Amino acid sequence: MTLIKSIAGVRGTIDTNDFEGLSTKEIIKCVDQFVSWLFKKYFNQSREISREGPHGIILIGRDGRKSGERISSLISERLRVFSFHVLDLGNTTTPSVQMAILTEHGIGGIMISASHNPGNWNGLKLLNVKGEFLSKKESEEVFNSEIKISIRGDRGYTYGKFEQLSTGWGELLSYKEKHISSVLNLPQVDLVGIPEKKFKIVVDGINSSGGIYVPYLLKKLGVEVIELNCICNGEFSHDPEPIPENLTQLSDKVKETKADMGIAVDPDVDRLVFVCEDGSFFGEEYTIVAVVKYILTGGSMGQTDAKVNVVSNLSTTQAVRDVVHSFGGQHFESAVGEINVVELMKEKKAIIGGEGSGGVIFGPLHYGRDALVGIALFLSYLVKVNLSLTELKMSLPSYFMLKEKVFLPEGCEFDYDSFLSKHIKICKQNNQRFLLVDGIKIFYPSGWVHIRKSNTEPLIRLIIESNNKEQLDLLKKTLINDIKNYLI
Repeated sequence: MTLIKSIAGVRGTIDTNDFEGLSTKEIIKCVDQFVSWLFKKYFNQSREISREGPHGIILIGRDGRKSGERISSLISERLRVFSFHVLDLGNTTTPSVQMAILTEHGIGGIMISASHNPGNWNGLKLLNVKGEFLSKKESEEVFNSEIKISIRGDRGYTYGKFEQLSTGWGELLSYKEKHISSVLNLPQVDLVGIPEKKFKIVVDGINSSGGIYVPYLLKKLGVEVIELNCICNGEFSHDPEPIPENLTQLSDKVKETKADMGIAVDPDVDRLVFVCEDGSFFGEEYTIVAVVKYILTGGSMGQTDAKVNVVSNLSTTQAVRDVVHSFGGQHFESAVGEINVVELMKEKKAIIGGEGSGGVIFGPLHYGRDALVGIALFLSYLVKVNLSLTELKMSLPSYFMLKEKVFLPEGCEFDYDSFLSKHIKICKQNNQRFLLVDGIKIFYPSGWVHIRKSNTEPLIRLIIESNNKEQLDLLKKTLINDIKNYLI
């Protein structure tokens, strides 16, 4: 059984005996550490917690996983023990919880999701008062904190069933309408042109929250929707990561129904990918490329602004950079991870940013990856350029890219420091440019490679991009063998 802690929170496999992985004990420990951190940050932690009144609002939500409802109840009751008012969004999206923290004046939030991991996983994504993922510093403070707060009348911490409080400090909050209305109110969303195009779109909701939110948004935009796997019951019809090998059913449905496109999201709706009208994959990397180009052209207002700064992470296609530079703008690269992109966006005053995994971050709405705003902006761009998806793809800068996962065998570790030292030495000898912001990114005349340890899984991620396919294959073979040589 697996348990992983990172700046994204904690996630792990669900053990039917509740002894290992993301167990009840680990969930309660994580909640207690988060609460301790909140008290240290916002309250006088030395005080004993009373039950005289709520200390603040915490927003919680969950994706469609079967284990989500039980975990949500457990978290909610634990938060109430600490006298927090809980607003529960139920089956929802990660960006919805992020936005709700801001609009409902919460002091933090917890989204119950393991993102793209399989259905036997779940996790707790911790969010701060700004509705953003914890920074590296904040995450370290949470997971390294000692639980010092105590509850008056409680005899300590037992990791089992907790007292059911009848405080009234918890309530359900439906946020679908608020979230989607906020997207539709953006001036960059073409509320006239999209309905006029009479798009027909197949939506693969992976039988999670996307099956509720995405069709609702599209229908509000006047789109004909064909629903595929849109029953939010946690029965994932395929591996939930939205990559080509997992979306063959969507591709077939697009061709069968002669739809204009297909849309797929991950279980908590922060990643967005498209399938073209011929069933081919538009490319998860090109979601952010297309949306960036739309914003740089001035959106629905048509006023080009070359001063717009753009941020993407180190593993994202350089097509983003190419598009930004073609408009005379500035492009910046961050470490992998939503919060890293967000922090650099704020530093560089960038309104648009994202990740090549299909993540769009649009600052005027909120600072978080959001498939819903990505859909609205993407459709608005299609209206503006009046192209099919295959034609749009051909109009964008094109590269060959490989994304490989090198899994660590059980009991093995990766000698990262030695591996890094070797490649730094080689780069210096060859006068090659390299970055150490997150793992190591090495630049070649034909492209680049990025090698880093995963924040969310026990594996090494290898991303290679090149304008030369032969060079791509050669680098892949060489680097995978090299990584394996450093397993100990």
